[in-house]
Amino acid sequence: MAEKLVINGGIPLRGEVDVSGAKNSALVLIAAAILSDEDVQLDNVPKLTDVVTICELLRFLGAKVKIDGNTVFINAKDLNKNSAPYDLVSKMRASFFTLGPLLAKFKEAHVPLPGGCAIGSRPVDIHLKGLKALGAEVSIEHGMAIVKAEKLTGNKIYLDFPSVGATENIIMAASLAEGTSTIENAAREPEVIDLANFLNSMGARIHGAGSPTITIHGVPKLSGTRHSVIPDRIEAGTFMLAAAATRGSIIVNNAQEKRLESLISKMLESGVKIDILSPNRLKVDATQRIIRAVDVRTMPYPGFFTDLQSPMVAFLCTAKGTSVMYETVFENRFMYIDELNRMGASIKTEANLAVIKGVPSLSGAPVSSTDLRAAAALSIAGFAADGETIISELQYLDRGYEDFETKCLGIGGRIKRVKITEEIKK
Repeated sequence: MAEKLVINGGIPLRGEVDVSGAKNSALVLIAAAILSDEDVQLDNVPKLTDVVTICELLRFLGAKVKIDGNTVFINAKDLNKNSAPYDLVSKMRASFFTLGPLLAKFKEAHVPLPGGCAIGSRPVDIHLKGLKALGAEVSIEHGMAIVKAEKLTGNKIYLDFPSVGATENIIMAASLAEGTSTIENAAREPEVIDLANFLNSMGARIHGAGSPTITIHGVPKLSGTRHSVIPDRIEAGTFMLAAAATRGSIIVNNAQEKRLESLISKMLESGVKIDILSPNRLKVDATQRIIRAVDVRTMPYPGFFTDLQSPMVAFLCTAKGTSVMYETVFENRFMYIDELNRMGASIKTEANLAVIKGVPSLSGAPVSSTDLRAAAALSIAGFAADGETIISELQYLDRGYEDFETKCLGIGGRIKRVKITEEIKK
């Protein structure tokens, strides 16, 4: 049954919040477990609808998968299918991560072109180009990516864009290829490092993850392992921005400073006080501080994360002066702007540019999520706004934030989830 969030804002957020495991890492690690015939245990996996979906996909393919709280147990020894069903892949783009592992395991894979949030074109041609360089024949038939190879052979691969997904798919396929592969202009995201560490713990030989050049020496097989998913830097950033937007003060646990440097830099520039209590714990304090407008440009990591663009815009609505947000990664990531303007924001957009004029206050209103991070942005705006905000289309929020309402309640947020059939009191 459809649900809505009801947020009564205007109260500074205060307290401590714990960050869950990274969604964007957990999904690819679950897919990578296909590469082994032995038991794989993943800890610190967030309880999200996307995690449930990719586990369903692995079960469909023949793997044994068990979810126990924040731990996922996988054994892909009896995997007996190399074709993923459209109904599961269409729900979530991360399902496309099964392409590389299935190709490596079966030398053939059929995976539908992916779905997910409608935030713009995310072509898979970079993925396919990389797999082709490893020796695969590639075709697209009736919306299905089909890759075949008598054997995979290491090669040098240059990515036209440092795509995270393409880097990860190529790493997974190359880990069982013959010979050595080198990825140039590779994505440098922490999730890529987490994948490399995970595969190396299974016996892979991957070097350079986190740099623009990654080298993969293929091995005959991969063993089982136990691995803990890294903390979610996007979730950490969301709570940091929520505290600042409400002029509150919170401590964020499992927030890794080195992986949040681009956000921390911009928040400091805006006037927010941030204290690094430890490498994995920080304090955000915007109490009685004047928040100034700043200009931001999204870029591949280590630049400012595109996944924090919309939460950052929600925060900048509360700043003094005019900010400019340049979105350089996804062309449709401003669809949520109309919803913020319904709450009294003053934002104008043109192409990949948003001009945000800070306003004295936002006002609660009924709004609708347009994608995962837009749902987070509207929640931030709701906490900062005067009055009641009602957010619909929560399926997006549930794809990326574990126990969102519980965590918000723990830092003083006035928030509740209601069934759409329930009367929402005005």
